[in-house]
Amino acid sequence: MRLSCKVAAALLALGSLLLLYLLVGSAAAPPRPPPAPSAPARPARPASPVGRRQPRLSRSPPRRNAPGGGLAAARKPGEQKRSKEPSSLQCMHLAVVACGDRLEETLIMLKSAVLFSNRRLCFHIFSEDSLKPEFNKKLQEWPSSYTKKFEYNIYPITFSVGNAQEWKKLFKPCAAQRLFLPVILKDVDSLLYVDTDVLFLRPIDDIWHILKEFNSTQLAAMAPEHEIPKIGWYSRFARHPYYGTTGVNSGVMLMNLTRIRNTQFRNSVIPSGLTWEEMLYPLYQKYKNYITWGDQDLLNIIFYFNPECLYVFPCQWNYRPDHCMYGSNCKGAEEEGVSILHGNRGVYHDDKQPTFKALYEVIRDFPFEDNLFQSLYYPLQSKFLDTVHTLCGRIPQVFLKQIEKTMKKVYENRVIVYLGANHRY
Repeated sequence: MRLSCKVAAALLALGSLLLLYLLVGSAAAPPRPPPAPSAPARPARPASPVGRRQPRLSRSPPRRNAPGGGLAAARKPGEQKRSKEPSSLQCMHLAVVACGDRLEETLIMLKSAVLFSNRRLCFHIFSEDSLKPEFNKKLQEWPSSYTKKFEYNIYPITFSVGNAQEWKKLFKPCAAQRLFLPVILKDVDSLLYVDTDVLFLRPIDDIWHILKEFNSTQLAAMAPEHEIPKIGWYSRFARHPYYGTTGVNSGVMLMNLTRIRNTQFRNSVIPSGLTWEEMLYPLYQKYKNYITWGDQDLLNIIFYFNPECLYVFPCQWNYRPDHCMYGSNCKGAEEEGVSILHGNRGVYHDDKQPTFKALYEVIRDFPFEDNLFQSLYYPLQSKFLDTVHTLCGRIPQVFLKQIEKTMKKVYENRVIVYLGANHRY
């Protein structure tokens, strides 16, 4: 009994010591943060951002204000709302000048651009007032599946400096308008200018990428006027300065308008530099009695004095009858095929170069909604059989290579879009 009492007393003392130890230890330890309060109940959302697909994003078309035509990114908490990117920055800008009887040529050129290009296009059409209603009427007749790929503006013919009548009569009617594009299109950063007699045989996207190849001083890109100096026009007949050894052809001209507007150009008028607009009319006045090809000659003079400003792209981007009518002399086209066809000298409308005429007529007659291979490629092959008696007609692969490659890509893209649409859920 005495032993049991002693054991109980010992256990009680041990318990007291243990309790005292715990109390002292808890007082010495740093206080723990209070437990986080439980989150208040929220109403159920239609779709959780994690683990479940949001129906609105998977089934709705891309929001148009998203860069590149994609979905606009969601803002983070506290992030300021981003300003909408102007639509002009989302598209590739294409400019053309059409006067007189150039309505049909211009429309066929625009048609070739829309048929094959991937990104959205912005057309800048400079035209006489009498042609404006016809442009509106014809472009609005195109099917919606194609009109949704572009937007357009029609501008009057205007010249900011000098005598307007002189400029209008320089070489071809209104052709000098292209010299004033940097002045008129002040909100456009870069654009591609083409003559009305141009046809695209591959997406404009591909030549648009050349802008990224410009170095820090380059602000425009053109192709050589000729590949062989001994038979080139400028090297034999020019009475004024010109770029390089053969000059350049301005029928296809890629321009960074922002750089052009911000550059001071060396010139032969005054010792100091002049802006693009300041330079045009004095340069014309000095050389007007020596130039043959109008605005193209003025561009050659400008880049003669400023060669570091020009990027020269290869001949397949501005392929003309001169590249085959005396024998094939465009190596780039032989290797890669013609990218942009330039039917100068009126070859779309006579029988001197039936290969060029065949391409023009097939694209003109192609119904928008038809099969590209059946209604464009095969008729083109058939027409080429009638051109083998000409030097250009003996190299059909040069004309067909890029257009065949482009059509294959068009169908591949359509298949991907179709499959993607049928796999949504």
